[in-house]
Amino acid sequence: MSAPLFLVDDLPAGPSYTLTGPEGHHAATVQRLRAGETLILADGRGGSATAEVTAVGKGAVEVRVVSRSAQAAPDPRLVVAQGIAKGDRGELAVQAMTEIGVDEILPWAASRSVAQWRGDRGAKSREKWAATAREAAKQARRAWLPIVGGDPDCSTKQIAARLSDAAAAFVLHEEATVRLAAAGLPASGEIVLVVGPEGGIADAEVASFEAAGAVPVRLGSEVLRTSTAGVAALSVLSARLGRW
Repeated sequence: MSAPLFLVDDLPAGPSYTLTGPEGHHAATVQRLRAGETLILADGRGGSATAEVTAVGKGAVEVRVVSRSAQAAPDPRLVVAQGIAKGDRGELAVQAMTEIGVDEILPWAASRSVAQWRGDRGAKSREKWAATAREAAKQARRAWLPIVGGDPDCSTKQIAARLSDAAAAFVLHEEATVRLAAAGLPASGEIVLVVGPEGGIADAEVASFEAAGAVPVRLGSEVLRTSTAGVAALSVLSARLGRW
């Protein structure tokens, strides 16, 4: 089994470090790490350090840094505008897309989104997406923590603006004739993918996104749920870009 990963604000500058706070509690109490075991410290910005546990205290773990590494930011960068879904479907999508390798997730307030992020509820919902992405990144041993955008969500106008600035932009749509597996991809820059909510993407939204330069694409003959469509699309892109 690979060494567990713990996120820290900054990597240790010296040869020793004490992991405290929620991550230290998780390492000492939940993971029950012991002296001699190995763990990974990551800053979520590409930097990581492999370390050996030297002592375990109450809610804290002392380590000795063995090696350090830095991973360049992915390029092209994969961004998904995920239509806000009801229940836990949005969180399921965020979790799986993070494990697949998404670089940024934009919570999109689509016209057919049943759930509406307003006021305190919106802020809490966005925080839940961010926390889900953080935990999934740790599980996947990712050096780069994906960004969850929105304030707390993004409007159709904001998504269209992001599409217009992208190196390539795609909208998953069941009536599209172009397959994502055959669509042209850039060598660098941002690839932005739009995934609709449960009710799909409205015609006016598709038109707005096409006007911004996005290409409607499909994955296959099946119609996927909002919680799985982005995951499937990212898998196709990851394979085509050589990430997998």
